[in-house]
Amino acid sequence: MTTKKNLVRVSILNEEYAIRSDATPEQTRAVAAYLEGAVRRVLDSGSVVETNRATILAALQITGELFEAREGSDMTARIQGLSAEVRRLLPPAKRGEPVP
Repeated sequence: MTTKKNLVRVSILNEEYAIRSDATPEQTRAVAAYLEGAVRRVLDSGSVVETNRATILAALQITGELFEAREGSDMTARIQGLSAEVRRLLPPAKRGEPVP
């Protein structure tokens, strides 16, 4: 079974792109807008004037955000695991369970 791909036209730095994706058109547009904002911030910093270099720097920044989010997600899972382990070690009354 194949999933239907959505074709969405987006503009990034005044360049038109046709994106075919499983994501909703709204999500695809939001991702494109996020990328454009990141590239514009790099360009507005004044340290880079070439759009291709600004795009690479923006991609590196976004990738850094992704890695941080993944680490945070991993940390949340670790904390939940530790919490479950601590609850298991507590006496039943402290776990909120009825005492026999």
